[in-house]
Amino acid sequence: MSKQILIIEDNNDIRENVVEILELAGFQVYQANNGKTGVELAIKHKPDIILCDIMMPDLDGYGVLYMLAKNPETAAIPFIFLTAKAERIDLRKGMEMGADDYLTKPFDDIDLLSAIESRLKKRDLQQNFYSNSLDKLNNLISKKGGLAELKKIISERKSRQFKKNQVIYYDGDKGTGLYIVISGKVKTVKLAEDGRELMTGIYSADDYLGANAMLSNEPYSDTASALEDTLVCVIPKEQLDELINLYPEVAREFINILANDVREKEEQLLQLAYHSVRKRMAEALLRLYRQGNDNESFKVSREDMAAMAGMATETVSRTLTDFKDEALIEKKGSLITILDVKRLAKMKN
Repeated sequence: MSKQILIIEDNNDIRENVVEILELAGFQVYQANNGKTGVELAIKHKPDIILCDIMMPDLDGYGVLYMLAKNPETAAIPFIFLTAKAERIDLRKGMEMGADDYLTKPFDDIDLLSAIESRLKKRDLQQNFYSNSLDKLNNLISKKGGLAELKKIISERKSRQFKKNQVIYYDGDKGTGLYIVISGKVKTVKLAEDGRELMTGIYSADDYLGANAMLSNEPYSDTASALEDTLVCVIPKEQLDELINLYPEVAREFINILANDVREKEEQLLQLAYHSVRKRMAEALLRLYRQGNDNESFKVSREDMAAMAGMATETVSRTLTDFKDEALIEKKGSLITILDVKRLAKMKN
């Protein structure tokens, strides 16, 4: 069965030219000359990919993307903006809203077909990646039905790529769903009144973000940002509520997640209150070590180490230098290599 493409473009010449190219390439094409009709066609046909002009009367491309992203049935469809050169400066807004790619007008046949094939291929790869990444979720939901349903939910959701240091959500944002880290790493931080950051968590592949906010129906209580280039998927709260109601074991496991989170926070508070600087630094290094699946080497900035251990950046530098002199670690720039796990774990003062 041929792939279906929807093009939303108010310029008749451009739209008809694109339709002709795509039909010659074997695609089934739907077309709309305005944003409102485009949204209606997208909901009706659920195409494999959407091409959309930015500047249109009434409902522009940003509005089309916003409306489709709100609809679970269309949110995962790859979305490519068609933009004039003069509009490229505004394109960042569209990419931040979740657009997958853009083409600058005028574009030739090869540019058009290459962009479409690339997006379709990436979507297929992501769906396969989702399936592989769900192996660790067997403990969350029973194999009889819950896991299959969760796989279906995740496969239908669009993943989003976050660059290093890009914010995923802010402290105080409404908790609208559960974030699943597909690849990469994410940190969560709380901001003190004096402006200092305290790192409250580090998350890697198959970890969950925002469970507290989702289950308590409250805003997110910290700010999450990418420690490195990271791929995440968001499952809307409504869909998770439905899963929890259908499968009691899911609710039990989420209670376990919250209990573990509370225990970790209690341990972190005890460390900050009673442990020495050296002990806190050792705990932070071991935490990063375990987070990397016992990988001896990892990259971390002084600022992140300070937020994680609850100390000043100058203290971080001095303590890491001491650890290096004692052959506990090796340090080259932001790359730290653990040399002696046992001695770090036994550190008393």
